[in-house]
Amino acid sequence: MSSDSIKRATLYRMVMDKHVCPFGLKSLDLLKRQGYEVEDNWLTSREQTDAFMDQHDVDTTPQTFISEKRVGGYDELRHHFGKKVKDKNETSYQPVIAVFGVATLLVFAISWMLGVGLLTIRSVELFIAISMCILALLKLQDLESFSTMFLNYDLLARRTVPYAYLYPFGELLAGVLMVAGAMLWLAIPVALFIGTIGAASVFKAVYIDKRELKCACVGGGSSVPLGFISLTENLMMIVMGLWMFRYF
Repeated sequence: MSSDSIKRATLYRMVMDKHVCPFGLKSLDLLKRQGYEVEDNWLTSREQTDAFMDQHDVDTTPQTFISEKRVGGYDELRHHFGKKVKDKNETSYQPVIAVFGVATLLVFAISWMLGVGLLTIRSVELFIAISMCILALLKLQDLESFSTMFLNYDLLARRTVPYAYLYPFGELLAGVLMVAGAMLWLAIPVALFIGTIGAASVFKAVYIDKRELKCACVGGGSSVPLGFISLTENLMMIVMGLWMFRYF
């Protein structure tokens, strides 16, 4: 390959003792995957970084130059190569897909370990119960953020704010007990209570009031739109609660 045919790019990124810019690493990796030979320039101090940004009249690093023309930061670089750049306000079902995907794999793993069929009634029970546990975990990782988003639409939480903080614990308790098949006298009413109120709240907010909100089902800061998925979570708890009566 002649030197004229080699694709070259120049990258400036922060590499300091206590901070290596993750977007700089992503830019470097993307350029290499696109077949570029990269001149990788490290900005090793705050003063050097500020001087670079002043010189090129930019607010952030990293910055990529191709054919001596500034492309920009990581998002601009992705756009340059025709790759998707996520909008901050864009909705996504990816978190829900991840939850249900992991729950399915765990059910298959448990069924394999126990030497029972992969597609049984107990497998469905475990899928719902494990999904409840994972969804509760996502809410509990930032309880304050979850409660704030939850208060946008939950009917009971808007009347009694502490319920917004208790909800994930109730979902986790019901899920764990249903996985174990223990203390169903407690798990069933908890699942029916929070599931029924949740379903009514989502139905009112989305299908009656026609509000466009983000769902707190996978925790605060979620990009999942409030709607069918949120309703499904609550309906699963109701169905599971009613189904568990068969063990009495």
